[in-house]
Amino acid sequence: MKIVVDDKIPYIRETICRLADEVVFLRGADITAADVRDADVLVVRTRTRCNRQLLEGSTVQLVVTATIGFDHLDTQWLDAAGIRWTNCPGCNSGSVAQYVECALLLLEQQKGLSLRQSTIGIVGCGHVGSKVKVVAERLGMRVLVCDPPLGRADYVTMDTIEHECDVITFHVPLTRQEPYATWHLADSSFFGRLRRVPYIINTSRGEVVDNKALLVALTEGSVRDAVIDVWENEPHPDAMLLDRVFIGTPHIAGYSADGKVNADNMVIDAICQHFHLPRPPRIVPPSLPVDVCLTGSPLDLYNPMSDSQKLKSDSSQFEQIRNNYPLRREKKD
Repeated sequence: MKIVVDDKIPYIRETICRLADEVVFLRGADITAADVRDADVLVVRTRTRCNRQLLEGSTVQLVVTATIGFDHLDTQWLDAAGIRWTNCPGCNSGSVAQYVECALLLLEQQKGLSLRQSTIGIVGCGHVGSKVKVVAERLGMRVLVCDPPLGRADYVTMDTIEHECDVITFHVPLTRQEPYATWHLADSSFFGRLRRVPYIINTSRGEVVDNKALLVALTEGSVRDAVIDVWENEPHPDAMLLDRVFIGTPHIAGYSADGKVNADNMVIDAICQHFHLPRPPRIVPPSLPVDVCLTGSPLDLYNPMSDSQKLKSDSSQFEQIRNNYPLRREKKD
């Protein structure tokens, strides 16, 4: 068996090499049809477009993306071609919740946002949004949730989010399919309907928030400030928007070691199940250095401002920062 793997998926090498006769590690954005022509499995992140152009005529039976999102997979074509695909739902949900919690604490410390006197609107309450809800409630915020596909009576409409929230955070998949399309969900019309001059947080997909419209809203004052981890036209974020936002990071909200290891284990599970292979021992994240000082604040383990400062100092390093991300843990063992 031959497996082709994005070479920036950490912690997986030793274990995945136990499963196949040949494992080839390549830069995700550079994987070509020639690379996968005789492969059985393709393991990717968001930088590899898995479609007819890449996979037609190949021997690939299984595509696994080590991510929650799968908009980089042409699932309709894969299904028609008989190629099984799977993502890693929820793998980094704790990591994204950590990012949002730390961003909220920084908004309180540096921007004067009183969390206990504020209302947060969570748009999308799946694996990530549900954990963000727990975080926001723990911080003492009033929480409103909008997720029409779930059809829950205790959730609210977007009108309520737009009218009542001091913070609005997006945790939806990217889709253009009605009735729940999320592409440019936050567009100029959305920003024009806001009533509370909120802070905007986006850790879902860049195209969920119209970046040009957000810049206008920030400039005109209908949005107070923003925390943006995902961008349109990645890895080339709008320079003016990056300079303007409070926190701007290179799509790393889910990049804790815990989240990455969760994804690794889900990838291994998928391969073993598909090919009926014995499951190797589970991968575990590396420990933090023993000299890490914990005071009780979530910011001890992670401060997104450091990632923001790196990106703002040189936005051309977007991929370099992602691909060489330092050890980050959600908790100390």
